[in-house]
Amino acid sequence: MAEKFTQHTGLVVPLDAANVDTDAIIPKQFLQKVTRTGFGAHLFNDWRFLDDKGQQPNPEFVLNFPEYQGASILLARENFGCGSSREHAPWALTDYGFKVVIAPSFADIFLRQQLQ
Repeated sequence: MAEKFTQHTGLVVPLDAANVDTDAIIPKQFLQKVTRTGFGAHLFNDWRFLDDKGQQPNPEFVLNFPEYQGASILLARENFGCGSSREHAPWALTDYGFKVVIAPSFADIFLRQQLQ
């Protein structure tokens, strides 16, 4: 379980995309595990990498920009976490190192899973 806090200071990375679904957050091919760890390496896999093996970073994806390395706050757009119900999506965000996700709105099921 993630550590609870009431205040956080950290580097913010802006993800300029609305309606980011759980398939984009953690693609289905990485859902074989039922533990909460090990998913961060595959967070936004299809956007972060140009190859299927996750070895060739996409230089145009914001999480790969040097100035955002170590970011702990994800600033997203509306309807973040929409799509199918995947508890792995919040696990991937946490495992990657995000402590906070800020967005104008969240998909209901994603929000419930994120708060657990």
